[in-house]
Amino acid sequence: MNILVINCGSTSLKYDLIDMQNEETLWAGRVERIGVTKTTHSFGCADEHTELDIEATDLFGALNLVLETLTDSEKGPLHDTSAIGAVAHRIGHGGSRLLPDIPHVAVFDTAFHHSIPDEAAIYGLPYEFFHEKGIRKFGFHGNSHEYAAIKAAEFLETPLKRLNIVTCHLGGGSSVCAIQRGRSIDNSLGFSSLPGLIMGTRVGDLDPGVVLYLMRVEKMSLEEVEQVLSRQGGMLGISGVSSDMREILAAADKGDGQALLAIKAFCYRVKLYIGAYTAAMGSIDVLAFTGGIGEHSRGIRARCLQDLEKLGIGIDHRANDRCDINIDDPVCDLTARHSQVTVLAVAADEELMMARQCARALDYKRSIQHDVVSTDRRPIRVAVSAHHVHLCRNDVEALFGEGHQLTKKAALFIESQFACEETVNLIGPRGRVDRVRVLGPERAATQVEVSRTEEFKLGIDAPIRASGDLAESPGLTLEGPAGRVNLPEGVICAQRHIHMTPADAELYGVQNSDMVMVKMEGERELIFGEVLIRVKDSYKLEMHIDTDEANAAELPRVSQGYLAMIESREIG
Repeated sequence: MNILVINCGSTSLKYDLIDMQNEETLWAGRVERIGVTKTTHSFGCADEHTELDIEATDLFGALNLVLETLTDSEKGPLHDTSAIGAVAHRIGHGGSRLLPDIPHVAVFDTAFHHSIPDEAAIYGLPYEFFHEKGIRKFGFHGNSHEYAAIKAAEFLETPLKRLNIVTCHLGGGSSVCAIQRGRSIDNSLGFSSLPGLIMGTRVGDLDPGVVLYLMRVEKMSLEEVEQVLSRQGGMLGISGVSSDMREILAAADKGDGQALLAIKAFCYRVKLYIGAYTAAMGSIDVLAFTGGIGEHSRGIRARCLQDLEKLGIGIDHRANDRCDINIDDPVCDLTARHSQVTVLAVAADEELMMARQCARALDYKRSIQHDVVSTDRRPIRVAVSAHHVHLCRNDVEALFGEGHQLTKKAALFIESQFACEETVNLIGPRGRVDRVRVLGPERAATQVEVSRTEEFKLGIDAPIRASGDLAESPGLTLEGPAGRVNLPEGVICAQRHIHMTPADAELYGVQNSDMVMVKMEGERELIFGEVLIRVKDSYKLEMHIDTDEANAAELPRVSQGYLAMIESREIG
């Protein structure tokens, strides 16, 4: 299927025609300076590139020109628009569209950031603004950040779910993203695209008191303030030269003090967010630059990372100077020999990410229409998993005495595990939770699974993780009748998951590590998303959710659900 990807900006229209069979870009083009003087249209394929001066007063006119070019009998790649299987749009808001007979898929820039937790998304406003009015951090540039993270994981030959990554999308619009094990947990942009880094014309982070001052003292209207914040501020406002980093760098080279100040302010803000997100995740494995500035400005990259060696981040200046990336060679390693963090430059390809999401959305629609997965009536047992502890041999002896063996109290639904007679007390920096059941058999590493409410009681922030994924999780103290164990790490909130055998997996058409949606039926119908599939010979078909989720959903201790759809699957 050929997907036409359309990426509209305020004065630009970028488009790609992608063959999704092999993810090959058949044609790419860009219309720039729409509605202003010297509008240009550059387009072509791998073997040929053309640039023309054109007239396009608005995006609608530019899009008509794009369609004419694509179907041009002499130069275009298509005979007519019927060869377009679908259209993917990067949008914030919808409207009437051309090509009404072809499926259109809206790909939102904010979608990747849906996983930002409430504590990072909420502003210091009255709670009803967050809960009822939906005023929260949304984040933007999601397609670019996700693509850069995926390419970094591919480059390191490491699953994305094992990496903490900071991605820096630097261009006319810029943002930094904290990606913890494949999930966006924070983004420097927020409810709007104004905050965060200093951008081409956008102000970035600003004391809201400045807005009040401008309106109250300077007597500026709302419209005038909006122009300052979004059109007259940023690098343009500080430098007085341009919103284009290339022109600002050229001016700074000639001794322009304001231009130099703009560059320093821009890089300082990037460095600030790198440090903040490193702290938020505890440590990072990868720092990736992408976007027009991030990919091509070696001086900006170097300045952004200056003096970050104590955070374990170092750039190889020779590799940085020689870096030359493109879609065909999309990743450049800039890591200094002493650096603990891998530093990369990654060629942006938002269009490919949009095409992938478009194809996925259409596949989901077809699965619903053809009753492939959504009406599968094989029930899945759903059980509530209360807090519990898995112990290693050394900790069993430390807590219960030398040579002690765990005593079986009751068999569990999955026969390979059992509840023990033994219990332990959990002691955190704030409080304690007593008489937590130990589950057997013994494991290689001790693991504590608690609920969100117990996190608060203990005074720790436990990550949502799959069982056994304990790296960089918090610890606490375990107390038993024979002594205590100070656990350095190993406390998690268990990710909702389904245990199944390989035979079950074959019946449901799923694989180990798939993420699926499970539909719960009853008086209160709901769907659980991001349910992890875990496949093992010794397992028995059962889904586990924690106590807090079950209480919120008003579910009994044991219920049943049905597989609704596969959300995502690891590649490779």
